[in-house]
Amino acid sequence: MYDVIIIGAGPGGIFSAYELTQRCPGLKIAVFDAGHSLERRRCPIDGVKVKSCIGCKPCSIMNGFGGAGAFSDGKYNITNDFGGTLYEYIGREKALKLMHYVDEINVRYGGGGTKMYSTSGTALKTLCMQNSLQLLEASVRHLGTDINYVVLQNIYEALKDKVSFFFDTRVQKLCRTERGYVASYEGGTAESRACIISVGRSGSKWMESICDQLQIKTKSNRVDIGVRVELPAAIFAHITDELYESKIVYRTKKFEDNVRTFCMNPRGIVVNENTNGIITVNGHSFEDEAKKTENTNFALLVSKHFSEPFKDSNGYGESIARLSNMLGGGVIVQRFGDLERGRRSTKKRIEESTVHPTLAATPGDLSLVLPKRVLDGIIEMIYALDRIAPGTANDDTLLYGVEVKFYNMEVELDENLETRHEGLFVIGDGSGVTHSLSHASASGVYVAQCIAKRLAAGVASHEG
Repeated sequence: MYDVIIIGAGPGGIFSAYELTQRCPGLKIAVFDAGHSLERRRCPIDGVKVKSCIGCKPCSIMNGFGGAGAFSDGKYNITNDFGGTLYEYIGREKALKLMHYVDEINVRYGGGGTKMYSTSGTALKTLCMQNSLQLLEASVRHLGTDINYVVLQNIYEALKDKVSFFFDTRVQKLCRTERGYVASYEGGTAESRACIISVGRSGSKWMESICDQLQIKTKSNRVDIGVRVELPAAIFAHITDELYESKIVYRTKKFEDNVRTFCMNPRGIVVNENTNGIITVNGHSFEDEAKKTENTNFALLVSKHFSEPFKDSNGYGESIARLSNMLGGGVIVQRFGDLERGRRSTKKRIEESTVHPTLAATPGDLSLVLPKRVLDGIIEMIYALDRIAPGTANDDTLLYGVEVKFYNMEVELDENLETRHEGLFVIGDGSGVTHSLSHASASGVYVAQCIAKRLAAGVASHEG
């Protein structure tokens, strides 16, 4: 019997556990995750013996302590302009305050030497407006993949004697009882008064089954589809040196769709990502100078929303990603010049390119994978970016596909991020409310504070 069970050890789950131990010392807390502990999380791809994804279960990039964010480039964007809609539930001021609080914790646990960037007062904003682009407001703490790992390691050390962690333990069933909740897993059960679900994007299908089982209402969310761009770091240096991460939005002239930059990695690397057996592309960057490359990469994404009669946004994204996997055996890479000329890239053309790829992907033709409307928007965006970063539209710029950002269906929650069932909270990207490290972490802190107040008052009601 526990006071609180947390399902999922990603940012939301970690910060829930951390805040509960701070506010309620001695509380009996259990954290379950289907993935490995941090030190056991290793992707077998080494570029030599293993050159592409071999479908490990569970995927160490997506699951385990730290969640999918453990091996990300560790960017914590402090803003309400993107990264989720947490502010719609708890208010803009409260959301920003919690994100700053998360930043303070990260700094305390190993991120102290890293830099905080800000778009405030930058001349780039004017330059973007002059070229039909919009620069979104944000402050961003860049930890880097290496320092992010250190921060997670230090937080785990602080928690391991206060919290019971169950790794490689997939919760198979969650039931409500008169006393609270029972989580069933292979080898046993765990009971608690309150339960926090923080299963991330990789737990979307599991979350859907739980909502069906407990009759919790959900609604369809969007899916983001696009490519990852890789080019010489010098082309974007005037932007990344000042801002590091710039979220730039362009409204296309042809279809009036919004195309945005996402997850910018100055002098970083392009990597594979495995989501429920589907291989997509992502990017990482490092704080350590020795690990930096000569390239910068970032995603260009187009959001797609669906309503009647089709509502399965993620299914649509999955079908496109599977087509890429079928044609390329995984991720496809293509030179921008080849895409513009209507021809596939070949191994020879990639080898002769002035941009040396950081990911071993299959040369191919993205026009055979991406819908025309999405691809037209991406091409328009590349030319728009070329006006503020000349060289973006060079022939040798590399495009990797596909990049898909799956969002969980949005779970019906109240202002406490609580479901219709008393004591059952859903946080992080698994809720469909947050889409970033900072928002997910802040949601974890917020729910922990709600539970702590109820425990202090000796009640467990929605009014707590």
